[in-house]
Amino acid sequence: MIDIHSHILPGVDDGAQTIEESIQMAEAAVADGIDTIIATPHHKNGVYNNFKHDIILQVGELNRQLKDKNIPLTVLPGQETRVYGEFIEGLERNEVLTLNEDTNYVFVEFPSASVPRYVSQLLFDIQLAGYQPVIVHPERNKQIMENPDVLYSLVKKGAFTQVTAGSVCGHFGKKIKKFSHQLLEHNLAHLVASDAHNTSKRGFCMTEAYSHIRRTFGLDMVYLLSENAEDVVAGRVLAAEPPEHIQQKKLFGLFRK
Repeated sequence: MIDIHSHILPGVDDGAQTIEESIQMAEAAVADGIDTIIATPHHKNGVYNNFKHDIILQVGELNRQLKDKNIPLTVLPGQETRVYGEFIEGLERNEVLTLNEDTNYVFVEFPSASVPRYVSQLLFDIQLAGYQPVIVHPERNKQIMENPDVLYSLVKKGAFTQVTAGSVCGHFGKKIKKFSHQLLEHNLAHLVASDAHNTSKRGFCMTEAYSHIRRTFGLDMVYLLSENAEDVVAGRVLAAEPPEHIQQKKLFGLFRK
């Protein structure tokens, strides 16, 4: 299994703080059935800056440590970059890192409470520059939860999205679980990943998430999501059905319960 979003690199953000914690996370990932994982430390989020060159070096060192300890996990380089005005320049200056370095897929993170007004134009410009934006954990964004058409518009214009495994399983509460399922149901989610930060409160639960998805949506959805993760790593085109609007009555139900 492939996990395209994690904070497994030691001491670079709010994920693993030491190499020992990174090793523990790697062992937990393998126990969850993961054999390939993308390290995606935070970048430009107002607290952490992790530049492309540094991430690639740190991923290489972590892979050496895992090999020495015979842990069967391959770590690939990536980055979780908060939207900012000079995003395109960051790509051009080799500061912003695409997933697995050589693909054109790039993670895009929004502030937790809102979607900046310039985002639609920025995502258009990212695509114009030859890259494919992947919006991370939209199911946990307050503005998107209140108005899913914000996300619908971005997906309609070519963006992909990645929901968090813990959201699908209910680890962030019933509302976020229900909303993440609605995103999957309406073709507004294309990838599932752990966004793991540690082995306790923010772990992997990828197997659990796929089990939830299989019971709710069937095996076809599981295959689609897992194959999309493989395609991200390989730099291939993702499979995506046309997005659908989430009807208001369904949305109201989300906030009643």
